[in-house]
Amino acid sequence: MESKVYTYEGEQVTVRYDVKRCIHARECVSGLPQVFNPEKSPWVEPDNTNADTLATVIMHCPTGALHFDRKDGGFSEAISSSNIVTIQADGPLYMHGAIEVVEQDGTVLLKDTRIALCRCGLSKNKPLCDNSHLEGFQDAGVLGAGGVKVGEKEGCLTVTPSKNGPLLLAGPVTIVSASGHERRQGVGAALCRCGSSQNKPFCDGSHKQVGFISD
Repeated sequence: MESKVYTYEGEQVTVRYDVKRCIHARECVSGLPQVFNPEKSPWVEPDNTNADTLATVIMHCPTGALHFDRKDGGFSEAISSSNIVTIQADGPLYMHGAIEVVEQDGTVLLKDTRIALCRCGLSKNKPLCDNSHLEGFQDAGVLGAGGVKVGEKEGCLTVTPSKNGPLLLAGPVTIVSASGHERRQGVGAALCRCGSSQNKPFCDGSHKQVGFISD
């Protein structure tokens, strides 16, 4: 899992941009084109708006590629009390809340409020999405049968990418379909990351049949 972070200093806000996590969702460009302009260099100009507006738009970046540090004493990004996993049609899993991606021994790889995880099996930066789904991955983003461990719990959601297998979720979570019309709540799930499950977004063991390989 790679990271390459650039910083853009403003008088009131410093913007941090991890190019390895960006999949061009363009929430920043559409929200504040006077600040975020890929046609210019530098492409981020923090002083072209007020600090509160800039912070609010950055918090809409679904991948966590963008973050901010306030110099003016203004609000910082709050951690949501709910952990939400939203399926993107033909695309990744957007996670929002108190999220930790951990190795199987518990070592924390990434701790963030916003993360996009690969579910097509093709990313070169697993478990993060790198837009490889654009190569032809298709899935409407509906909720398959079952898949969520029933229960109630508070706290963070840990995501463990199992070797050659699914994403193992542990902790309070609500999984939402791409349309937003379906949701399932519980305390754990195994989510497909090979792209081949017939019960997406949940794992059905297809990774074994297709020979999915990932540490």
